[in-house]
Parts: sequence; structure tokens; C-alpha cells
Amino acid sequence: MSDESNPHEFGEADFRSTVHSFEFWFEAVEGYLHGRPYGVSAATKEAELTERQRQALITTLCNYCVGETAALDASSGMIGFAPDRHAKIFLATQVVDEGRHLEVLLHRMAQLGVAAPEAEIEKRANRSLLKFKDRLLEFVDARDWEASIFAQNVILECLEFTVFRHHAGTADPVTAEMLRGIVSDERRHMGFGENDLGRRLIAAPHTHDRLYKIKRELDTLVLDTFSEALGELGVPHAERPDLEGDYLAAVARLGFRS
Repeated sequence: MSDESNPHEFGEADFRSTVHSFEFWFEAVEGYLHGRPYGVSAATKEAELTERQRQALITTLCNYCVGETAALDASSGMIGFAPDRHAKIFLATQVVDEGRHLEVLLHRMAQLGVAAPEAEIEKRANRSLLKFKDRLLEFVDARDWEASIFAQNVILECLEFTVFRHHAGTADPVTAEMLRGIVSDERRHMGFGENDLGRRLIAAPHTHDRLYKIKRELDTLVLDTFSEALGELGVPHAERPDLEGDYLAAVARLGFRS
């Protein structure tokens, strides 16, 4: 299977029989991880970074670790109240993905000279992202499937997919290759969330209003995170990509407009 396989393009039957399986997961990750320890091939060489660039990248990676830890904690917790066995299987693959993401991010921080990553993450973490993490885990603790899958597999995964994809286009070669592998996973996670919620919204249209309120609550945290992330990367305001537009367009696929 090509690493370009896009779960958004599958029909309903194919999605449930394919994406909800370890076979699909094994084949997908093999395509872009084989021969790439910590997500990076041996042929990819480090670029020289200024101290300012190094510090900015460390801060950015600290915040990526916050997001990936949130997804790891949430996806592992959601297995216990997933609505069916297929969803449990998919979430099991997502737990492994999120654990790998966290591992490669911590490894990249070590390469950049960070000796105490936990302390750095605590010091540099984006407050809006921490609030988002807390709210997501509240949904999980309440065993609220619809709110949890919406906050994690639609909103958080969309946030990460959007930021990582744009960052990979401007990052140093090692960071860029690592991020491209993560983006491939995020696309799969988003596909699961959109498919699951899409079916639920058709079956129970009243669910839309409740999730829309959650979206409005979380939008501010997401947009603040985008702004701070671009600032950390040193992208001038005039040159910043429209991350907000990309995020809102993705969420709009489920009928959630601003």
C-alpha cells in the first residue's frame, strides 16, 4: 500500500473494513518509517542552526510534545468506552502512533541539546494548548464519546496536521522529514474522526448543536495556539500561511461553520 493512501477517499464500507485494522496500519507506517530510525533516514543531514533558531525550534517541539501527550492520554482512555470493537482496534493503533510521535519529538529535542525535556516542556508550554489538553481530558474522563472524538480526532488532529504540514515545508531537513512522517499518521486519525462523527450526525442531527458549542469553546484556544506557534517559528505576519483558514475549512467538512 502506498504511503499516499488517503482515508478521506474511502467509501463507508471500505473505510470500516480497511482503516479499522492493524493490517492497514502496518502497511501504512511501513511505507514511510522503514529505514528511518526516529522517523529520519541516515542520509538526511543536519543543517546548521543559529542559537536563536535552535531555541525557537526547541520551544516549538515542546509544544508539539504537549499536543502529542494530550492525544496519547486521550486515545488510550477512549478505548475503554469506544462504541464498538472496530473503534477500539483503531484507537489501539492511534495509541501506538501517538507514543511514537512523542518519542521522536523527545529524541529530536535531545539532538538539539535538551538534557531535561520535562522541565523544558513545563517552562515553554503554550498556555492555550495546556487548557485545550485539560478540556479534552475532561471529555474523556466523562466518557463522552462524541465530545472526545470531536475534540481529539477532528479538532486536535486538524490543528496538528495543519501546523506540522506547514512547518515541514520550512524546517531544517531532519525536522522536516520527522514531521512528514507524523503528518501521514495525523491524516489517518482525522479520517477516522470525520467518518465516525459524520455517521453520527446523520443518525442524530441534534448532536450537531452540542458539538458546535464545543467547537466555539475550543476555537479560541486553537487559534491562539496557531498564532503563538507561528511566532515561535519566527514567521513574519505578512508571510504567515492561513493556518486558521485551513483549520476552519477542515472542521467545516462536518458542517461546522464559524
